[in-house]
Amino acid sequence: MSLALGRTYLAIPGPSVMPDQVLQAMHRPSPNIYEGELVELTQSVIADLKYVARTKHHVAIYIANGHGVWEAALANIAEPGDRLLQIATGAFGHGWADMVRSMGIEVDVLDFGRNSTYDPEAVREALQNHNYKAVLTTHVDTSTSIKNDIAQVRRILDETGSEALLAVDCIASLGCDHFEMDDWGVDVMVAACQKGLMVPAGVGFVFCNETARQRRHTLNRVSSYWDWEPRIAPDLYFQHFCGTAPTHHIYGLRAALDLIKDEGIEQVWRRHEILAHALWAAIDVWSHTGAMALNVADPALRSHAVTAASLGAPHGTNLRRWAETKAGLTLGIGLGMATEEDPRADGFIRFGHMGHLNAQMMLAAIATTQAGLMAIGAPLASGAVDAAAQIIAQNA
Repeated sequence: MSLALGRTYLAIPGPSVMPDQVLQAMHRPSPNIYEGELVELTQSVIADLKYVARTKHHVAIYIANGHGVWEAALANIAEPGDRLLQIATGAFGHGWADMVRSMGIEVDVLDFGRNSTYDPEAVREALQNHNYKAVLTTHVDTSTSIKNDIAQVRRILDETGSEALLAVDCIASLGCDHFEMDDWGVDVMVAACQKGLMVPAGVGFVFCNETARQRRHTLNRVSSYWDWEPRIAPDLYFQHFCGTAPTHHIYGLRAALDLIKDEGIEQVWRRHEILAHALWAAIDVWSHTGAMALNVADPALRSHAVTAASLGAPHGTNLRRWAETKAGLTLGIGLGMATEEDPRADGFIRFGHMGHLNAQMMLAAIATTQAGLMAIGAPLASGAVDAAAQIIAQNA
């Protein structure tokens, strides 16, 4: 028998749960795309995207997903013949490097595995030995849930005298994990609308400072669609988007950014932190009997937006299927976590806890996960829900 009828909960690491305010804002006829309220609305969205990113500099909006803004960022800072450094702590670091290669640009990948952050000394050595045009890294790799210290990368760049730009993927983390673009010395940052910004997938963002803009002007060619200059400083409104505006996404973004600003970005970060710790407390209890283990041992290196965990094959897949079909809870697949022993990553799951999320949703997801572990016959210790509830009771 299934008990899934009712409002389902999409607890994957993006797309995230969409607030009713966002859905209602988007449920409207198309507006005039040449003048009127849409023009003013777009300017307000741009200003508040900078608020969330903690930057006074620039943002270009693209009708694209995260992979699209990877390419957009690269198109404006590098060209064939250049050499970049990729710091990889999961599948998405490698994915960005693959895109670099596809554009005819050279890239060296420092792979630090799937369970911990980068080694600062290895990054330092690479920068001392090569003249890189940019260093690419994820703030949070969505596959592994590893959170990297971005300010430290900037310090290493400065200490080695490198002129490489620092480009950061915040697709999973923006609006969830603490991020300071300007204070941490980030030159380029990419993000998308479907995670912490709580809007349906389809729009992405490239933030850049003046140093990155100067690099763009040294390139021999930037394709008209990816060129961020007209989008940053348009003469006409349509140049923000190289054509027709993503009108309904703009209305949705306005509603989502209103929610973020009403709560305050620091409080948004704190809410994500508390709810993440509640989940980790539950998994720590389950780990006593081997039912589940966190992918990242050090809490300081874990994202507050996504948590990767292992159960052993086939328990991960079995748990996901039970939770979705029997209880209406959709958990994330073990993306990028395949091994020789587990080639389909059936032993891994990911919890998305980003954006429009509160305490009762997190507690419901934890309790439902516990029911699923019971149903599939995983070894189980009691007390996980109590441990999560205690975290919330102490911090609410």
